[in-house]
Amino acid sequence: MDRISSFQTHITEGYTFKGDYITLGGAILDGTPQQGAQVSIPLKTLNRHGLIAGATGTGKTVTLQIIAENMANKGIPVLMMDLKGDLSGIATPGVINPKIEERHQIIGIPYTPSGCQIELLSLSKEKGARLRATVSEFGPVLFSKILELNDTQGGIVAIIFKFADDNNLPLLDLKDFKRMLQYSTDEGKELIEKEYGKISEASVATILRKVIELETQGAEIFFGEKSFEVSDLTRTDQQGRGIVSIVRLTDIQDKPKMFSTFMLQMLAEIYNSFPEAGDLDKPKLCVFIDEAHLIFNEASKALLDQIEAIIKLIRSKGVGIYFCTQNPYDIPEDVLAQLGLKVQHALRAFTEKDRKAIRKTSENYPISEYYKTEELLTSIGIGQALVTALNEKGIPTPLAAVHLRAPMSRMGVLTPEEIDRVVTSSFLAQKYAEELDRESAYEILEAKLQNARAEDESEEVEVKPRPKTKTEKPEPSMVEKLSKNTMVRQVGNTVVRELARGLLGVLGLGGKTSKRKKSLF
Repeated sequence: MDRISSFQTHITEGYTFKGDYITLGGAILDGTPQQGAQVSIPLKTLNRHGLIAGATGTGKTVTLQIIAENMANKGIPVLMMDLKGDLSGIATPGVINPKIEERHQIIGIPYTPSGCQIELLSLSKEKGARLRATVSEFGPVLFSKILELNDTQGGIVAIIFKFADDNNLPLLDLKDFKRMLQYSTDEGKELIEKEYGKISEASVATILRKVIELETQGAEIFFGEKSFEVSDLTRTDQQGRGIVSIVRLTDIQDKPKMFSTFMLQMLAEIYNSFPEAGDLDKPKLCVFIDEAHLIFNEASKALLDQIEAIIKLIRSKGVGIYFCTQNPYDIPEDVLAQLGLKVQHALRAFTEKDRKAIRKTSENYPISEYYKTEELLTSIGIGQALVTALNEKGIPTPLAAVHLRAPMSRMGVLTPEEIDRVVTSSFLAQKYAEELDRESAYEILEAKLQNARAEDESEEVEVKPRPKTKTEKPEPSMVEKLSKNTMVRQVGNTVVRELARGLLGVLGLGGKTSKRKKSLF
């Protein structure tokens, strides 16, 4: 068997599955796509997470679009984080042209233009369904990690949450939480310290500064009601295809803490609310995070630990997480080790540091007798990538350089008019259009403070003596009259002293009265 036939057999056997799958493209050998050597991913292992990496301009976003639309067509709902604004085109069918026809003819896959049903979501004032969550839904541990607090400060946050729960003080937005911090060092200090322990005012001040820092990145828009229900992300259309939810994040690229806050809360809420699923034929939901380095670059050690824990555990809920970034090492190694699918576009070697990174990246892929991985990483073209996945038994598939298929949807953004049509017809946009501001901790504590002030003022009015008028001037007492005369005053003083001696003697120790008189006077 010649080398080409051996390679085709190698790929075909490695990428043949019993269950359903999605096809990414055709395998490449010596720079040429090979007929009949298609590279696919089984739906059964799509909840094992994945990575799409490569230098700028190598086609990462298009690959993300290819995988997401094929998932949706197989009935898997998809959530995509769109930081550059170029993923919304997935809603409309693509346009066939000679280049696309040629690419698909080489791969051996027919090209059928089609779009996906989408929902546009927003963390800010962008058009789309508003994403919100309450402070209470974060819980004290996650909220403390987002604020990057130490153990002492985190303990104070836990006390604030516990006191709020015990006293029916809902923590809905940051205004409520800041008011509780103020209450803990002001009018409620004695009550809280009596029941829960002493609270350091310096630590409270530090927590408040952290909250204000979060507010400067627009978090006050995110915290509140109506809370977004993550079950709305798992919807399908009437044909059974998964609905693609796109979070528009073009206006928060310079707010990484806000982005990481949202992502961590969303993943935590999905994990907490989704039931255990075990091994499914296909995931319940797949989440794509574009420009994933924005999450990790600004994350604290505690936050990274939390993300790692969720990535490890959320698979059992039937959820897959896919990171899209320029360099694989933008992702922490502990997270990188959890990723089953790796799609690696070309890397560029301009410096010694770049060459070391490429050498290190090549070591993450299975050894192949058909490729020199380190050289291939710098030589593959746009629309091509190195791929390895997990087969249905969880074993890594052979490494394959792949000539990727073209997206069936539009490669580009929706026009403002098209966005308006999507939002107008959106079920979620109507559901979450109303912003609620019901009575919560801030309003309740302010009302109590006003009532306390009113009671204090009324008590002052009742206790204040009535001013005396001339007609009501009291008559001088007998003592005052007598005190006007010097002789009388001296006699009076003597009488008072004798009376005092007698009383002190009586209150003394019985028979020792006379001695007590001498000792006291």
